[in-house]
Amino acid sequence: MRYFIELAFNGTKYAGWQIQPNAPSVQQTLNEALSTLLREQVYVVGAGRTDTGVHAKQMYAHFEVEAAFIEQDLCYRLNRYLPVDIAIKQILPVAADAHARFSAISRSYEYHISAQKNPFLNGLAWILERPLDVNAMNLAAKVLLGEKDFKAFSRSNTQTKTNICHVTEAHWVQNQDGLVFHITANRFLRNMVRAIVGTLVNVGQNKTDQTRFEEILASKDRTLAGESAPACGLFLSKIIYPETILNGRS
Repeated sequence: MRYFIELAFNGTKYAGWQIQPNAPSVQQTLNEALSTLLREQVYVVGAGRTDTGVHAKQMYAHFEVEAAFIEQDLCYRLNRYLPVDIAIKQILPVAADAHARFSAISRSYEYHISAQKNPFLNGLAWILERPLDVNAMNLAAKVLLGEKDFKAFSRSNTQTKTNICHVTEAHWVQNQDGLVFHITANRFLRNMVRAIVGTLVNVGQNKTDQTRFEEILASKDRTLAGESAPACGLFLSKIIYPETILNGRS
């Protein structure tokens, strides 16, 4: 039987989602918890990978088991067993061909910037006390919309078949703590959001203008873009699936 599991995690102590040699990962922690509680070897497949120190407000993974269990009961037992920085929201039975990664329609990320030192955002935001031109950043962010090649904002030497992504949302919002960047696409490249944020911050600091930002995107050259923003401010915030996969819920 195949199941989807919805979870959230604080990624500060983990070397990302994916299993790593000699480093803790969210995937390995979840594998071990499910295998212990269900008394059989369980391997979860995530909706995507997150880098070291990146967080998730909503993450999905799928797994298959032979053991029978009550979903709500297993959810409760997992939350009791797992460390405090990983929380299970729900477990759902799905069709045998439902895939946490390949069945997803879109993914959304948030990037948080705090405008001042804040002990309650330590490890959860980029503390950046320099003033930023938010209007200029939002004008540049509009350049990202649509189906485009994002190689200029991708980690080098990745084994992707294509660098084309379709971005449907990209904008900054001010709040009482600072700024939040929202971006949604059908897929993302490695390090893409952090590279985009770092380059947009250059725009906000008048180091780069909109025309140059457009040139960087068109160049497909990562060396021309800005430095990647720190991992601590990045959150995977939402994953959308066809309603039929999540029994009418997305």
